Amino acid sequence: MKEKILKEILKFKIKSKENLERAKKEISQKFKIKILSNFEILKWYQELLRKKKVKKHHFLEKFLKKKPIRSVSGIVNVSVLTKPFPCPGTCIFCPTEKNFPKSYLEGEPAAERAKKLNFEPFLQVKKRIEDLKIAGHPTDKIELRIIGGTFSFYEKKYQAFFVKECFKAANEEKRKIQNFKYLNLESLIKELKGAQKRNEKTKNRIVGISVETRPDYISEKEIKWLRILGITLVELGVQTVFDEILEKNKTNFLVKDIVLATKLLKDAGFKVLYHLMPNLYGSNFKKDLEAFKIVFSNENFKPDWLKIYPTVVTKNSQLYKIWQKREYKSYSEKELIKLLIEIKKSLPWWVRVTRVFRDIPAQKIISGCKISNLREVVKKEMENKNLRCHCIRCREVRRKYDPKEKIYLFREDYLASEGKEIFLSFENKNRTKLFSYLRLRIPSQIFEGKRHFLSVLENSALIREIQTFGEMVPISERKVAPQHRGLGKKLIKEAEKIAKNEFNLKKIAAISGVGAREYWRKLGYKLKETYMIKTIS
Repeated sequence: MKEKILKEILKFKIKSKENLERAKKEISQKFKIKILSNFEILKWYQELLRKKKVKKHHFLEKFLKKKPIRSVSGIVNVSVLTKPFPCPGTCIFCPTEKNFPKSYLEGEPAAERAKKLNFEPFLQVKKRIEDLKIAGHPTDKIELRIIGGTFSFYEKKYQAFFVKECFKAANEEKRKIQNFKYLNLESLIKELKGAQKRNEKTKNRIVGISVETRPDYISEKEIKWLRILGITLVELGVQTVFDEILEKNKTNFLVKDIVLATKLLKDAGFKVLYHLMPNLYGSNFKKDLEAFKIVFSNENFKPDWLKIYPTVVTKNSQLYKIWQKREYKSYSEKELIKLLIEIKKSLPWWVRVTRVFRDIPAQKIISGCKISNLREVVKKEMENKNLRCHCIRCREVRRKYDPKEKIYLFREDYLASEGKEIFLSFENKNRTKLFSYLRLRIPSQIFEGKRHFLSVLENSALIREIQTFGEMVPISERKVAPQHRGLGKKLIKEAEKIAKNEFNLKKIAAISGVGAREYWRKLGYKLKETYMIKTIS
C-alpha cells in the first residue's frame, strides 16, 4: 500500500509546496485515507529509496523537509557537548549548573540531547545524523560544532578521544567502548588520523570543526595541536574590548590576549568567531555601541564570524547576587532592540552574524531579554525603518535562487591583524543576494619579513574559508543549486591569481576540513601536514 500511494504522489509534478499539498489532498480522496503528513511521506519515501523501489526525487525531498533552514546554507550543523568540566575562568555572568559543562544549562536543546546520551561523542554524532536524515536533510557535508566551555582546558587525551569518536560516528564505524584515561596520547592520535583519513571518502564528511575557547589559551603550540585535531574555526569568548569591563566581570584575560589570539589564528588560516556580550556589568548602551565599532574598525580585531549574546541574569551565576543588590540592571527589550539595530546597520559585508541571542530557556532567565526570535524582531524593525544589515547571514541566497540571475564578482580588501584580508564574493548587482564567498589572507609574516611559526605555511597565501550558498544538495546531485555552478572554483582561481600577480607568492594553502580534502585534490592541491597546498608559480 505504501509503495502504491508513494508512486501515485510521484506522478504529480511536485515543484512547489502548493503542488505537494494538492497531491496530498487528491491522494487522500483517491485512497479514502486521512491527509498524510509530510513526515509520513518522507519516512515511506526514504524506506522505498533504500530498497531501490523508487528513484530519487530532489523536489519531493526539498518540500518534505522538517526545518529546511538547517541545510539551506549548504552544510548541516552537528553540535556535540563535551562532558561536565570546570573552567579556568571566573566570569561573573557565566552560569554554573551541576551535571553540565560550564556556561551550559538544563533545558538548552543541545545540552539536553547530550545529557541523555551521557555526553558520549560517538552517540551524540550518530543520533544527530540519524535525526537529520529522518527530517530529510542530506548529511554528506557536516560542520561539527564542539561546545561545552573552554575546550583547550580539557585534558589533551580527552580532546583527542572526543574528536576521534566524532569522526568514527560520522564514518558509521562500530562503536568501541574505551576509557581514554587508560590510553596514551600517541595511540589516540594514531587512531584519530586513521578515522580522519577514512572520513575523506565516507558518506558523512566532516568539512569543518569548530571549538569554543578563551583568548588567553591560544598560543603557537595550541594552534599546532588544534590542526592535528582537524579544527578549522575557533570561537573566542571575547565578550568586550575594554579592559576595565573585562576586569569587572572577572574574565581573567585582557584585550592584549584577544589581539594576540586573533592574529595567531588568522595567520594559521583559521576562521575566527567572536562571542560579544552587550549589557555586561559595568557597561552601558554608549560603551556597547563603541565596543562593536572598535571591533570592526580596529585592525587588531575584525572577526570573520560573530555571535551576539546579550547578557542575561541566571540564578547560578555571580551576577545574580549583584543583581539582587540592585547594582546591575538589564536593558529593556526596547533598549536592546535599538542597540542591535545600531550594530547591525553598520556591519561590514565580510562578517557573518550567526546569533543575536543565546538559546537559554526563558524560565532560567531571572533578568534580561526573553524574546527567543530576537533576530526576526530586529529584522522586522529594521525593515520598518528602511534599514538593511549587510552581514553574510542576512544576504545568503538560500532558496531565493534563480539560475538565470546575473551574478557579479565583488572584492573587499581590508587590513587585519598585521596582514591583509581579501574577501571575494559572487552576488547580485545590488548585493542583496550572496551566492558564494572566499576569504584570502596574506599573513602578517609576509609583511613583517618573519618566518612563519608553521613551516608548512612559509611564504604562502591562505584560503581561510570558502562557502557557496543555496539549498544543500547531495554530492551525487548537481545542477540544481548555486553550489554546483562552479562558483567556488571560480573564486579559488581568482584567489590564486591575486596571490601570484599582486603579492608574487608561489604557494597557496587552504585550511581544508578533513571531509573537503577530495574537493581540493581535484583542483590540484596536495595534502601537506594538515593543509591543502598548491604551487602557483
